[in-house]
Amino acid sequence: MRDLRIVIRFVGAQNRIFMRTPVGAFFTIGLPLIMLVLFVAMFGNDEIGSEYGRVTTSQFYAPGLAVFAAASATYTNIGMNLSNRRDLGILKRVRGTPVAPWMYMAAVVISGMTIAFFSMVVMVGVGVVAYGINIEAAKVPAMIVSFAVGSACFATLGVAVASLAKTAASAQSMTSASLLPLGFISNVFVSFGSDTPRWLEVVGDIFPLKHFAISFSESMSPFSATPAFEWDNLAVMLIWLMGGALIALKRFRWEPVAGAATSRSRRSRRSR
Repeated sequence: MRDLRIVIRFVGAQNRIFMRTPVGAFFTIGLPLIMLVLFVAMFGNDEIGSEYGRVTTSQFYAPGLAVFAAASATYTNIGMNLSNRRDLGILKRVRGTPVAPWMYMAAVVISGMTIAFFSMVVMVGVGVVAYGINIEAAKVPAMIVSFAVGSACFATLGVAVASLAKTAASAQSMTSASLLPLGFISNVFVSFGSDTPRWLEVVGDIFPLKHFAISFSESMSPFSATPAFEWDNLAVMLIWLMGGALIALKRFRWEPVAGAATSRSRRSRRSR
């Protein structure tokens, strides 16, 4: 119980740090919500064709952008924040305290998943209240499971990114260069049709974002059969989760990479 209380206190501290960073909160929660409103305003809320059948614009974009917000809250934020804290020596100091390292890491992951859950609730809530999206009670368990597996998968991948990146700058490049392009080939920003190149679909099938989007969207789709569990998509996300966990266990560093801080300070002096 004592360990659990410590983890909960760390989670609260991580959440407060997030909310005190307005830029991060905007890009994680505010931007996907703005995109939902803009997409519906530009395209109307008429029916469009998608992999899930003919659904309204809001029915397609609300779950997709909820997934994108969740991935941003976990994968992007965890990868960048852990790398930045390592560069600043914060993780080294944490490692030197009596608190077990796993407690701190668990708090970081749980905090990311908590923020992802809040982002999802905001996105889906706006879809229900403002655009009349229907959610079937019998499919809510599938929503919860797909969200839990997907957010845990991307939280673990965020730790893996921090493990592979030498500096916070490289972690930012890795997350930005991977998540945003994947959004366009993972049924988040664009609905694939019959004329979509096959190779784009294959690439999307490899990575977990598309499987997260499909499993969560199916749990909200009026065309999916109850209880709407997408076991094959959940399995792919679990494979990525285990791969990210393996990388994190083998490669994660608590101390700054030797020479990284020196090279960063030299670049800063040259820029001035």
